[in-house]
Amino acid sequence: MPERTDKSNNQKDAESNVQGFQEKLGPFVVAAETTRMAMVFTDAREAGNPIIFANDSFLSLTGYAREEVLGQPFNFMMAHAADAIALAQIETEFEGSSKVASEIRYRRKNGSAFWSALFVSPVRDENGHIVQYFASLVDLTTHKEEETQARRLIDELNHRVKNTLSTVQSIVRQALRFYTDPKDIRDAIESRLLALSRSHDLLARENWKSASLRDVIDDALEPFNVTDGRARRVVIKGEDIRLSPQTALALGIGFNELATNAVKYGAFSNEAGSVLVEWKTVSSPEKSRLRLHWQEKNGPPVLRPSRKGFGSRMIEQGLARELEGSVDIDYRSKGVVCTIIIPMPQSDFNE
Repeated sequence: MPERTDKSNNQKDAESNVQGFQEKLGPFVVAAETTRMAMVFTDAREAGNPIIFANDSFLSLTGYAREEVLGQPFNFMMAHAADAIALAQIETEFEGSSKVASEIRYRRKNGSAFWSALFVSPVRDENGHIVQYFASLVDLTTHKEEETQARRLIDELNHRVKNTLSTVQSIVRQALRFYTDPKDIRDAIESRLLALSRSHDLLARENWKSASLRDVIDDALEPFNVTDGRARRVVIKGEDIRLSPQTALALGIGFNELATNAVKYGAFSNEAGSVLVEWKTVSSPEKSRLRLHWQEKNGPPVLRPSRKGFGSRMIEQGLARELEGSVDIDYRSKGVVCTIIIPMPQSDFNE
């Protein structure tokens, strides 16, 4: 058992030097013991810079007892002992050539990892020789977690912006393709961008995690002045579910198109018309799907258009493509019926 004996001897040697070390540095050691910053002293004359002093803050940060630390090489807590980059950073700190604090990943006694900024200063004797190193550690774990969260949020924001710009590009491209009059082009683009903006506001209120299907419908119908008489003009049936941001944005624009068409030609163009919006889950061997149903009644008689309008194209092509589903608009004489079938939202949005 030579290895254990050597380690025990090293610890005893370190412990025997602590009293003399404390007496020599006196008030400084007392200050180091009471500060909230994690600090250690190492013996510069021994290989590996064994620790000869550790304050309570260091022990609290790492979870070790003092007797478990004294005599240990300075790098004994590294999360990865063979991390060449970290080892080079630590060596640079001890050489005094580091221009910025090194950020090292360490591991506590219980195995949990933490990040720390490392600052090392030499302690010299009366002849100017380095006899000890004074090292302090600043816990960066919270800072690193916040950095990771910030990067995640930035990545998510970039993803949202790209999706939004893609949607805007599609709206503009289709408007330019469908209309020739500048006013028609402007009106088509503005109304869709306003619908997109309302969906963005809804998601912002929910921290962009998800949105309620009922809220998406409410926001889509609100500009058309039909919500005040909801009991008479709009009936909504279905157990409320949570939608992903992508699904909420797409359906927000889709319901806006249906409501726009209803105001111009359908159930919202007179005083008697109404709309039923309902949905249910449809099971299948492959994957459950959400079936949404928009049905108008008591509006003017419906005539099948000779060609599909801008809004119909937006719903049937854009919505189906965006949500990887299917959209069918049936121009029944008693009222337009639109059926949207999309993959069922993921379960984590319903929690």
